[in-house]
Amino acid sequence: MLSPRVAPAGILLAAVTALSGCGSQNTTAPSAALEGPAPAAALESPELVAATPSATASGLTITDPWVKTVKKGMTTAFGTLVNGTGAAVTVVSATSPLSPMIELHEIADSGGKMVMRPKEGGFVIPARGTYRLQPGGDHIMLMGVTEEVKPGARIPFTLTLADGGKVAFTAVGKDFAGAKEDYQPGMGDG
Repeated sequence: MLSPRVAPAGILLAAVTALSGCGSQNTTAPSAALEGPAPAAALESPELVAATPSATASGLTITDPWVKTVKKGMTTAFGTLVNGTGAAVTVVSATSPLSPMIELHEIADSGGKMVMRPKEGGFVIPARGTYRLQPGGDHIMLMGVTEEVKPGARIPFTLTLADGGKVAFTAVGKDFAGAKEDYQPGMGDG
């Protein structure tokens, strides 16, 4: 039999344990339909696929994340960044086991010519707003990709925010031939 002092503590502990499983949020769109092989076993790391506590605290999520299929070399990641907070959130960098070098890019006019270049200051998502990463516009550029990205591949990413927070998500490999992007070395030299 529990003493009167131990019983309330036990009930409190049980309640906290039960609620702690409800406190995390997924930072990606539902991924039940995302099936297929990853380019490498390391790309299925559950630590990167699950939301981190910082992701929940930042209020930033990404919907419909995807990566353009490629055999090797360069590719891009897209999606819509959604800020659920009352303050702007800035993404300053991205990482993925798929690429040793990743940059946040924009397409901009340079003397009448559209060029791809690193995005100064990163991606700023306004308070309670969205920021679209899309072909022909701002995107996450992956260079030095050595593993083939096939349709349906699941690619983990981690975004780093200006405040040091992290947001993890998984993007799906998709074929895409529109917007006439070439994403070849030298495109940003303008």
